Amino acid sequence: MPMTELLQAAISPPNLVATGLLVFVLLYWLTVIVGLLDMKTVDLSIDDHGHLHYDGHLPHEGLGTSWLNGALAFFNLGRIPLMVFLSFVFLPLWVGSILANYYTGNTSLLLGLAYLLPLFVGSLFVAKFLTLPFVKLFTALEKDHDAGAVVIGKVCTVLLPATAEHLGQASVRIDGAPLMLNVRSTSAPLAKGETALVIDFDAARRCYLVEPFVTH
Repeated sequence: MPMTELLQAAISPPNLVATGLLVFVLLYWLTVIVGLLDMKTVDLSIDDHGHLHYDGHLPHEGLGTSWLNGALAFFNLGRIPLMVFLSFVFLPLWVGSILANYYTGNTSLLLGLAYLLPLFVGSLFVAKFLTLPFVKLFTALEKDHDAGAVVIGKVCTVLLPATAEHLGQASVRIDGAPLMLNVRSTSAPLAKGETALVIDFDAARRCYLVEPFVTH
């Protein structure tokens, strides 16, 4: 399929929803790259007791049903950031929508929406397998977090802005090597480039607590 034809197909009515979802994740990663958001601004996690937690700004009471927790765990949610998973869902969903509507010659929005349901289910399973390497990666990062005593009391440099409500990122040097940390500020908001002191590790939110560090 030529590039111009692909672009026309992407913005055709049957594929508009799938294209919109793909554009959404692309815009999200763009904001992450430029530092407006961090990777865990919107996130889900499952604790050791199998309870679902939402790492955002909406209440999560009533979501912790066992079937939902089991489904989320099956698809690796809680082990990798939510937006990483959605990225691997929306990309195959978009590809499947383009191909399904192209080979069936469909130009109807309603029929295109009907295709999305089976395509979405299939994309969930595709995402499960595509994210397996990332499960190992983020598990290794969690092990680094478990060694929190190593970095507590260290001075770090803020890479992504952090507040009490929003996760940021910071870099701290351990034995000369930089270590990336997910951080929240305990007091004043911290901007990119500022220095902060690591004072504790929040196990529930899986991030370090930092406060502004001022040299005299």
